[in-house]
Amino acid sequence: MRLDKYLKVSRLIKRRTVANEACDAGRVLLNDKVARASAEVKAGDIITIAFGNKETRVRVLNVQESIRKEDADNMYEYVTG
Repeated sequence: MRLDKYLKVSRLIKRRTVANEACDAGRVLLNDKVARASAEVKAGDIITIAFGNKETRVRVLNVQESIRKEDADNMYEYVTG
């Protein structure tokens, strides 16, 4: 699945256009490399998102095309360090 779509489906970022803009600005890293919106995401990948001065790191647990809002947080787990 594309990175921008994954960010939207998992609800890490609310809109796909915002996810796309974040990738274009270089604020999204996939496995510690700057990622384009079209990058493929698979289980086990580490995604780092820079929101201003705050940074969020998550590990991808599973990839699904669509998921209920209540179950979206089961797609990833937060990583520290």
